[in-house]
Amino acid sequence: MDPRSRIEELAEFCYRRVSDQKLKYALLVQSEAVRAMGDFLRSRGFVEILPVILSPVTDPLRHATGRAEVEYYGQRYQLTRSMIFHKQIAVLGHERIFSFSPNVRLEPVELADTGRHLVEFTQLDLEVRGATREDVMALGEELLVYTLSWVQEQCAEALAVFGRKLRIPSRPFRRVSYRDAYDRYGTNYEVILSQESEEPLWIVDMAVEAREFYDREDPERPGTLVDMDLIYPEGFGEALSGGEREYTPERILARMERAGLDPEDYRLYLEIARRGLYPSAGFGIGVERLTRFLCGLRRIEDGVLFPKVPGTLSL
Repeated sequence: MDPRSRIEELAEFCYRRVSDQKLKYALLVQSEAVRAMGDFLRSRGFVEILPVILSPVTDPLRHATGRAEVEYYGQRYQLTRSMIFHKQIAVLGHERIFSFSPNVRLEPVELADTGRHLVEFTQLDLEVRGATREDVMALGEELLVYTLSWVQEQCAEALAVFGRKLRIPSRPFRRVSYRDAYDRYGTNYEVILSQESEEPLWIVDMAVEAREFYDREDPERPGTLVDMDLIYPEGFGEALSGGEREYTPERILARMERAGLDPEDYRLYLEIARRGLYPSAGFGIGVERLTRFLCGLRRIEDGVLFPKVPGTLSL
């Protein structure tokens, strides 16, 4: 297709999309969900911090994701893939912090078919100084139940447009160990468990080789991480991911080298860690995936005003 025709086609698509009635209601649900999450956290003593867009260090991620980099006056910056390092550092000042953080991940085009991946998305990122995994799992359950209840009450008309009736889950949520899930279902365990479940569930105790170096390895169970993923029911997949953090420079460096990463790429983070970090725990929950779940949407981009689908030109 001629590049000019392609741009004209995209412009026409965007022009029509912004007035789509279903999208209008999905954005209303999203707005109320963001309001509910922020209000919930503030009521529990959290301080909201502004997001970081550019940084010399960002989440390495284990899966194949391209780096979005810029050079400015001889300094190389990356677009944030998650605020994991920044929020761990932020709890030096405030005990409880959160941020609605834009993330850019140049995902491979194959992930366009999942209906769950975007190149650009927003994540509610939070961290708690001195917290354990149990603390933030309880917090995550409370947060989700509160948000579902709020949206159910405030967005009845919008939910009716999608024929969506929300189920408020009972607590505590069911837990499944990573190894049990992997042994039973293989690499597709998350998808299968989500499809089989009618309420949210936790996947806990990931294998050390399955996650990033900053997730804390259990000193009493070498090879097992003190972390978790929350899985939506009804086939909607991962809701949030998090856990306890490595915080001593020796452990951070050992895990980094074990993962085959060059410590020089994380020199700034390591220098801060040498000055002292607190033990902490936290998680991130994707706003667009939450919107998809709340509205019962087939694909994640159906609830995003300007979606960046892998491999697709977008506004």
